[in-house]
Amino acid sequence: MTENNTILSTSNLSIGYRSRKGTVVIAQDLNLTFDSGKLIALIGANGIGKSTLLRTITGIQKPLSGSVFLNDKNISDYKPLDLAQNLSVVLTEKLPPSNLTVFELVALGRQPYTNWVGTLTETDIDKVRKAMELTQIEHLASKRHFEISDGQLQKVLIARALAQDTPLIILDEPTTHLDLLHKVSLFKLLKKLTKETQKCILFSSHDIDLAIQLSDEMIMMTPEMVMQDEPCNLISKGGFNALFKDEHIVFDVEKGKFIVS
Repeated sequence: MTENNTILSTSNLSIGYRSRKGTVVIAQDLNLTFDSGKLIALIGANGIGKSTLLRTITGIQKPLSGSVFLNDKNISDYKPLDLAQNLSVVLTEKLPPSNLTVFELVALGRQPYTNWVGTLTETDIDKVRKAMELTQIEHLASKRHFEISDGQLQKVLIARALAQDTPLIILDEPTTHLDLLHKVSLFKLLKKLTKETQKCILFSSHDIDLAIQLSDEMIMMTPEMVMQDEPCNLISKGGFNALFKDEHIVFDVEKGKFIVS
């Protein structure tokens, strides 16, 4: 067994945003830990604040109070280049128009390490090839990124994050545009990657039933609380019952999934 090390943690973190009208607090006093070799799902109803939490722990958005520590250093103390060597983020945004091949797109993950000209060294090329091998997309290397399917593109973006070679990878809704077959395939890939690379992968998702089956831990956001635990413990604590405020959506503890009544 590999010993899990804490890569990122939060200390009494409060998240939200400030405007001229005042401060909106989304969640407070969060003490979360993200350990190496763990696949962690972030779940919650629409509009609950999952994206705000992701933006805050990646340093994109400032916390209202409290701290985020990445490798025992406050995330606000990182220079952009150092941060990019410790944390990679995969967003759901559409890619800007370009003629990049899949190989070139994955190679962009090496930008934090290449010189200002962006020349790839043998080490860089090796990291890119390894990332493509891990995500099983080597056969797509010479294809243009607009010639491949949504499922393939999602794997390419994950390969780019792997090529970036950071201990923590964060994905925002990676299965949004995928059918069930490709969702399962992507979840299994993420699970395999955490075990093989010992990186920590945190992803937000609406696919709660799949996340329960495949995640090592889950962070569940409700209006009242934020809980982090193993799926089986969240089930036994009755945590999933608080997820949706709808009498027609009930969590079946025996089956370990949501039932529509």
